[in-house]
Amino acid sequence: MTRVRLAGQRTFHSLRVRNYRLFFFSQLISLSGTWMQTTAQSWLVLNLTGESGAGFALGLMMALQFLPLLLFGVWGGVIADRLDKRKTLVWTQSAAAVLAVALWLIVLTGVVQLWMIYVLAFFLGVVTVFDNPARQAFVIEMVGPDDVTNAVGLNSAVFNGARLVGPAIAGVLIHAIGISPSFLVNALSFIPVVAALVAMRTRELHQRTPLPREKGQIREGLRYAWSSPVLRSTLLLVTVVATFGFNFIIVLPLLAKYEFHGGAGLYGTLFAVMAGGSLMGALVAAGRARPNQRTLVGSAVGFSLLAIVVSVAPNVIAAMVALVPMGAFSMVFIATANSTLQLETRHEMRGRVMALYALVFLGSTPIGGPIIGWISQQWGPRAGLFVGGVLSLLAAASAVWGLRREQATEPSEVVELPAQPEAA
Repeated sequence: MTRVRLAGQRTFHSLRVRNYRLFFFSQLISLSGTWMQTTAQSWLVLNLTGESGAGFALGLMMALQFLPLLLFGVWGGVIADRLDKRKTLVWTQSAAAVLAVALWLIVLTGVVQLWMIYVLAFFLGVVTVFDNPARQAFVIEMVGPDDVTNAVGLNSAVFNGARLVGPAIAGVLIHAIGISPSFLVNALSFIPVVAALVAMRTRELHQRTPLPREKGQIREGLRYAWSSPVLRSTLLLVTVVATFGFNFIIVLPLLAKYEFHGGAGLYGTLFAVMAGGSLMGALVAAGRARPNQRTLVGSAVGFSLLAIVVSVAPNVIAAMVALVPMGAFSMVFIATANSTLQLETRHEMRGRVMALYALVFLGSTPIGGPIIGWISQQWGPRAGLFVGGVLSLLAAASAVWGLRREQATEPSEVVELPAQPEAA
């Protein structure tokens, strides 16, 4: 019992910080609403397009939602470094709530058309440009550098706990009432987040002096990230895996409807099963003391192999079994990459580096989403998932090669250093 208690304290110790505790529980509510909206929105697009154009329509919707990150993401990082992150989040969360209300109204009144969904998705992407880097960089301000790995892992656990609950509730609501209530619930779920941000004790935050406005700050951030081997290799690996592997919102509804011949309930179940695995992976990541490259690369390999396994699963039960560890590996990968970037970055650069992380993790969707959606439309969702898994595996294999090469050079460097004084 003592060992279990100690493990629990190690996994959840960031919750002793009041400000982070407020953020943690409010995010659990809000992200559940977000996943409800994501699930309902994808199902709405399926209903509006039909089988022939569903894959491309889903890919285009996701591309438009993350296109602003691709175009303007680095500017969002500069803003995060210049402004108070807590106040920035109050405004971005409020704006996201307004967009959810707009989506609810057009569906409720029956005037919804595909282009309207595309427009609202794009505006949500604009909000994300400013919200994501501020949110990522705000974690270390709430808990400090010693607890940032644990807090990032717990944030991932919240994200996946919500991904477990949200789609399941949305599936039930869609089946019993219709699509529009999920959007209203999401709008209301932003209220606890804004209230928590307002209620925080600012004197307990680990805040630094905001970055003054100067020219060349975007170029400075890019040079800084590229000059660091750890930051550069982490961002490159995340780029490939996120672009081609992390397209679940496109592939899973297609698998549910056209491969396994199910409805919204099955779609929600597939998401919930994968989220259950992701939740376990997030808790494992939260219990680790510090991130390392071996964990980052190993989790990328595990995720890629299991994505390939899911793509060839003979039935829905086999797919669900494989989705559990696939979700776990995906979340260990995300949490390790996130905490690595936060800990390896100077505080005055953190907003810009985390904006680059958002750019390659979310902003890559406008490239990968339509590609995987088109492949899924032409050759089926299994093909889309398979291609994403193979490309992610190639990137992970390249990272393994780089890691081994780096390890192989370390002994020779240690041997050569003492020889210089002798030669002198």
